[in-house]
Amino acid sequence: MKGRVHLRELLSEHTVAAAAELVRAEADGSVHCMACGHRCHVRPGKAGVCLMRFNRDGELRVPGGYVSSLAIDPIEKKPFYHVLPGADALSFGMLGCNFHCEFCQNWVTSQALRDERAGAPPSQFCTAEQVVQAAVDHDVRIITSTYNEPLITSEWSAEIFRLASAEGILCGYVSNGHATPEVLEFLRPCMSLMNIDLKCFDADKYKRLGGRFEAVTDTIRRAHEMGLWVEIITLVVPGFNDGDDELRQIADFIASVSPDIPWHCTAYRPMYKSSEPTATPSSTLARAYERGKAAGLAHVYSGNLPGMVGETEHTDCPGCGTRLIERRGFQVSANRLVGSACPDCGAEIAGRFVLAGTDVGRPSTFPRSVDL
Repeated sequence: MKGRVHLRELLSEHTVAAAAELVRAEADGSVHCMACGHRCHVRPGKAGVCLMRFNRDGELRVPGGYVSSLAIDPIEKKPFYHVLPGADALSFGMLGCNFHCEFCQNWVTSQALRDERAGAPPSQFCTAEQVVQAAVDHDVRIITSTYNEPLITSEWSAEIFRLASAEGILCGYVSNGHATPEVLEFLRPCMSLMNIDLKCFDADKYKRLGGRFEAVTDTIRRAHEMGLWVEIITLVVPGFNDGDDELRQIADFIASVSPDIPWHCTAYRPMYKSSEPTATPSSTLARAYERGKAAGLAHVYSGNLPGMVGETEHTDCPGCGTRLIERRGFQVSANRLVGSACPDCGAEIAGRFVLAGTDVGRPSTFPRSVDL
């Protein structure tokens, strides 16, 4: 308990005022937070569901000025498979989440202040300028907010993204998608990418995880309609969301938004509080792949089992079937795209394959931490 109190005090010292677009003040000193789908009504001295956004004397204070992790790793790790394949991304995270998934793969950072076992302290206190300069210094063309839930730290992300966009750097979220129209509009001028975790296709299951199913599906539709490049990921957990009907429903929904949205079906490994001791077998990912293709999705990928999932790590042309990008895990071994087009039939492949007149990304490096 003492450690958690110390962390709370430390984090409260590194906050900024919430963006005007993401808060509505009431006459009694309470505030309504609009950074995520919970739309918390926060009274003075209290915090929202995420525990990171809190009311101090009638002002909503939100995280800023630190990172829990800052690293350069392949864009495929996010995963974004249709964004500058083989390029490096500078990834930063903070602490906290608006969900409490029992199978969380990043629980040490996401469950800070909620679970006494979690809560690794901030690794570096810094300015947004320092984060962007690190990307420039390392010739990185993509910055992503990830590791924890970025929606609850959107003011900090936006500060970084505005500076990065001025440098020609693509910016994106790796998010659970439990957003609001207000936060999407707030981010829209400085963010162009969004990987959204569609965890299941069941409202009761989402309630168990701490969110609302409709908020996530609405975010997926809105983000796509706004012109953000969207990729969807589903961590396929045995006994939770690996049934044929649920996989089909997820695939059908994504296809109804756009058949060009890539769907990443990734293998679960036993983690955190989950009572399911079995990791996801490759055969389950193969079933998910078949459901996605049957729904009409152009691009379905299997993840977290490199070299064990047949041809489903690669990108093929949906028009002529030509192998365009070859991958194993996070590494790109071949890329035959000409700009964003198939070299054989000329079909345009949906994605963000070209940036500022350059060709696709250079070979990925191994993940490495960045000191500011």
